[in-house]
Amino acid sequence: MSQYPLPLLPLQHEVESKAVLKKLALAHKALAELNGVAETIPNEVIILNTLSLQEAKDSSAIENIITTHDELFSSDNIAQQFASSAAKEVYNYASALKEGFIVVRQKQIITCNHIIEIQSVLEETKSGFRKLPGTALKNGETGETVYTPPQNHDEIVNLMSNLETFINDDTLTDIDALVKMAIIHHQFESIHPFYDGNGRTGRIINILYLVKENLLHLPILYLSRYINQNKGNYYHLLQETRITHNWEPWILFMLEAIEQTSIQTTGIIRGIKILMMDYKQKIRTNLPKMYSQDLINNLFKHPYTKIDFLVQDLDITRQTASKYLDQLIDIQLVTLHKIGKENFYINTALYDFLHNAPQQFKFK
Repeated sequence: MSQYPLPLLPLQHEVESKAVLKKLALAHKALAELNGVAETIPNEVIILNTLSLQEAKDSSAIENIITTHDELFSSDNIAQQFASSAAKEVYNYASALKEGFIVVRQKQIITCNHIIEIQSVLEETKSGFRKLPGTALKNGETGETVYTPPQNHDEIVNLMSNLETFINDDTLTDIDALVKMAIIHHQFESIHPFYDGNGRTGRIINILYLVKENLLHLPILYLSRYINQNKGNYYHLLQETRITHNWEPWILFMLEAIEQTSIQTTGIIRGIKILMMDYKQKIRTNLPKMYSQDLINNLFKHPYTKIDFLVQDLDITRQTASKYLDQLIDIQLVTLHKIGKENFYINTALYDFLHNAPQQFKFK
């Protein structure tokens, strides 16, 4: 049996206190501004590629899967060539997020099978929901068991079925969607349905639920950096809510995460847009015959680009692609780095911007 008797959803008591309602207004305002600025980027793949990798990196770091920007950007997911095992796990996360986004945008629903598929991409396993007892969440320092999730497979299946209904049936409750997301996340992490990958799967569900509710047009609200920077409080509030059944502190924490992450991401997207305009102007001025929007998109879709990427994106020969990149080096828009046997051409300004973004756009 679980130490915490998981409630069936929806909750049977009021959770939208005055403090929650006040915070909701701020979170929705910041989220709407993020949606607005995202729509000004000419090609959605640019921010999906760059920002999904940032989210994957931060979400994996919560689980102590640590990698660097160099390892990420020099890996090739299409060719399945990765600079490290950690980089491969980060790319798995980004792939699971993108695949989940495609399904939710098409079907406007999040099912248990959909969640199982997300976890299987993350963990490269088809084990599904836990079938054997013995799972316990422990304090990493003391080894003490902090929380024991449901152990019985049938109970896990029933709770996940209830969660699926709660996610998709809007007639069950009239609470705000952002409050609902906070409750969904808590319930999923408390069920802890998989042997591995629960945290990362839960954070992907957060994003996909906001897409389903049309609060995000693209899956770019990445809460992992905020959670990582407030990890102690995040885990404390998860458990405190189980013990006290007082939902207000947990919901306020998640709404603060949404507000602060929206503000930070808005700043990052505006910064990327400014860099794109700068590159566009410099290429038009110095290399007018080479200029195309496809070239700009390539340089910002791949912070580490290479000849093969230009050949594919611009439909040009390898010789022409190599010539283009040499000319971009001459006007100092990219720098050449040899990693292993391959030549990579780094969009220096974008790389530096993404590397420094956490310091430049700090949370309050």
